[in-house]
Amino acid sequence: MAQLRPYLHFDGTTREAMEFYKECLGGELELQTVGETEWAKDMPDMPGATPEKIMHGTLTKDNWVLIAADMMDPSSFKKGDTVSICLVCESKEEIEDLYKKLSEGGDIFMELDETPFGTFAMFTDKFGTEWMLQFDEDKK
Repeated sequence: MAQLRPYLHFDGTTREAMEFYKECLGGELELQTVGETEWAKDMPDMPGATPEKIMHGTLTKDNWVLIAADMMDPSSFKKGDTVSICLVCESKEEIEDLYKKLSEGGDIFMELDETPFGTFAMFTDKFGTEWMLQFDEDKK
């Protein structure tokens, strides 16, 4: 069966963002720069494809993978305007810890609080990625 994997696009901050997500979420981080790819010699024709930009990054933990790359043309996208990443947490402690770490330096839309569908928060992190965190004691 196919798997859904969020793919984040950044404007040159992929390394910093993915290292931050690894620090907050744990997991195995792999990053490959444009300069490290087989295609590096063909890249100078692509606007913004400098050797230090991240061509492909993955953060893998348990049964999920978060993928990211630096945009080659940052003017072609608007940060965080169409996708949210929703993490369904396994405990109250986990949601509280992730909320504290991921929301630091970002903009909070909904504080961590009880809702009809469990504990929930919604915010944009310091890299412009929109997150939703949820924990429902009844659905553990």
